[in-house]
Amino acid sequence: MRGHEACQDQRKEGESHKKNVQHAPILHAPWTGIIPSFAYLVSRMSAGLNFAQQEAVNFLHGPCLVLAGAGSGKTRVITHKIGRLIQAGCEPDRIAAITFTNKAATEMRERAKGLIGRAAKDVLICTFHALGVRMLRQDGGVMGLKPQFSIMDSSDVTGILKDAGGTSDAATARTWQWTISLWKNMGLNSAQAMAIAKDDNERIIAKIMERYEERLSAYQSVDFDDLIGMPLKLLQEHEEVRLKWQAQLGHVLVDEYQDTNATQYEVLKCLVGEKARFTAVGDDDQSIYGWRGATLDNLRKLPQDFPNLKVIKLEQNYRSTSAILRAANNVIQPNPKLFPKTLFSELGEGEPVRVVDADTEEHEAERMVARIQSLRSGTDTSAGGQYKELKDFAVLYRANHQARVLEKALRKAQIPYKVSGGQSFFDRAEIRDLCSWLRLWVNNNDDPAFLRAITTPKRGIGHQTLASLGEFSSKYKLSMFEALFSNSLPSVLSARAMGSLHEFGRYVNDLEYRARQTMGAEDARAFLTDWLKDIDYEKHLYDAEESEKIAAAKWSNVMDFCDWMAQRCGGELDDSAGVSIGNDVKSLLEVAQTIALLSTLTQQEKDQNVVTLSTLHASKGLEWPHVMLVGVTEGMLPFRLDDEPGTEHTNENIASRLQEERRLMYVGITRAQRTLAVSWSRKRKKGREMVAVQPSRFIAEMGLDKDTIKEDPREKLKALRAEFAKRATAASAESAAAK
Repeated sequence: MRGHEACQDQRKEGESHKKNVQHAPILHAPWTGIIPSFAYLVSRMSAGLNFAQQEAVNFLHGPCLVLAGAGSGKTRVITHKIGRLIQAGCEPDRIAAITFTNKAATEMRERAKGLIGRAAKDVLICTFHALGVRMLRQDGGVMGLKPQFSIMDSSDVTGILKDAGGTSDAATARTWQWTISLWKNMGLNSAQAMAIAKDDNERIIAKIMERYEERLSAYQSVDFDDLIGMPLKLLQEHEEVRLKWQAQLGHVLVDEYQDTNATQYEVLKCLVGEKARFTAVGDDDQSIYGWRGATLDNLRKLPQDFPNLKVIKLEQNYRSTSAILRAANNVIQPNPKLFPKTLFSELGEGEPVRVVDADTEEHEAERMVARIQSLRSGTDTSAGGQYKELKDFAVLYRANHQARVLEKALRKAQIPYKVSGGQSFFDRAEIRDLCSWLRLWVNNNDDPAFLRAITTPKRGIGHQTLASLGEFSSKYKLSMFEALFSNSLPSVLSARAMGSLHEFGRYVNDLEYRARQTMGAEDARAFLTDWLKDIDYEKHLYDAEESEKIAAAKWSNVMDFCDWMAQRCGGELDDSAGVSIGNDVKSLLEVAQTIALLSTLTQQEKDQNVVTLSTLHASKGLEWPHVMLVGVTEGMLPFRLDDEPGTEHTNENIASRLQEERRLMYVGITRAQRTLAVSWSRKRKKGREMVAVQPSRFIAEMGLDKDTIKEDPREKLKALRAEFAKRATAASAESAAAK
């Protein structure tokens, strides 16, 4: 009953934020129809869980680390724990489950809804960034941030940095962007970055970072890193805000904890306070995002910062066969262990893991195609022969450029496929155009949005006019939109230019007012349709494209975008980012502010019956019956260990990179459910030359049975075809004899 008492305490702490729990589903004992006992509720919530999962679900009264190996049912544990907390008396709106991707948040929300019913809509299930948006909207005013701030995407940031650093080279600006992002993830501002700068190059970037910070402040804008860093500053420097959020959140669950960076860990500590009622779920063997600031130090710190931490290991794998898991355990074994664990499976031995060698990358791609065809033709269910749909197959690789030769081979064989992590819907020029307009309605001070909107479509306002407006706004420290209506502006611009600018400004103000009043799907759809007619955007697309087919496709994307926006206004689509919860009707202006957090139109993605091509990083969290890891050679996986620009090539750094590459191999292996093939080629193209390469050390580390590992899929496919031909001939002969 300690968990029950803990949640009773939580209820007292958050009295000012509580809601009546009458809307939570009441689970009835099936044989009586009466409200069940507490014991029955506990047993119901534990049904179908193994012992370790039950232990994790029922531990409610303190800090808990759940070490969830690949395929061990971590999402199941999180959703069951949400239900268990509600049963123990914790209000749904005082539970937060935080994850890293919109897709993971959406899946968790759906599973929670299936388990606990309507109460799930009141649980805060969102990404770290969405939580940051929520906190800044509510309390950012104490830091001088308006509730209607803009969220800059990666392209916007690159553009601002090019301006701040005085370069036209996008690649240089992206290098600065990368360094600044890492500093921000370490919790550093420009002054602190300058203090730790190791050389002149880093000092230059720190200076550019200072100018970048000034511009973001002037634009009332934040970047993605700020959505973590600014909430941390808010919690650390404003006690009343910190106490409010600690009282508001009775229990915090963090998914994929091994992917947190230093700033996210500090945010978590501030949110849970001394009571430390949280559950961190992660796996140190799947930490593969060190390059973007994720650190295993966060796992090391937990037992030190929370001495009463409860550590629970989930080691039973429900995804893969024993043969696949044995290869995974062998690969990861050389890495140092924070919390040693060994995965096991009760799904049987299964098909041996195969190694496919090839002469060249083209030859390797041909063998990949042959393997897909062979497995689809086979009937052996022990080898996953029942999984014959194209969507049951995935081909994984280390770097994006490896996909090209694979795509060519699949097209030649007329096998449909999709490249996971391809161009985001929101990266398309036509969608970025519309988003700039929407951002400008939300926040008039957003200069990058202003510049794109005023020039798309063209309105007869020339570059010289905009340059003069930009100089004027910089001189008087105004946003460009504010500068439009300055009494002093006519001193630098002609009456004609002033007239065009004022017309645009009044139009934006009118759109903003109307968007604020526009509620629900039908009105939003009508508003967007009328607006696109007003600016003649369809004509703009057709005039800009030589191909009518391409222009028509772009206009179709625009229509899809408008429909998607309208559905969100009507509450017909859940907020996949977790910025808002429930299916409430929203204004068009409210929906517009969250666009930057939504990287893809996930709701429109159909379950396509195609082969998946994906990088290893993008495959994390996914699974397929049949997996092929290709290009597993030294220099590719592990990637060149001593060839990373901007990194000291110390033995310690090289060892650390090798460990992360090994974890990446482990992630790839554990995506497979029934069969796994690992392939490599003896030669690889480097520039215009073919160079000899060696198989990855990870292949030897898998410890495969030397008698079973080698496979030539083409020979297997040839034998299968011969067998089918023989059967067909025999059937024809039988039929003829019967006549």
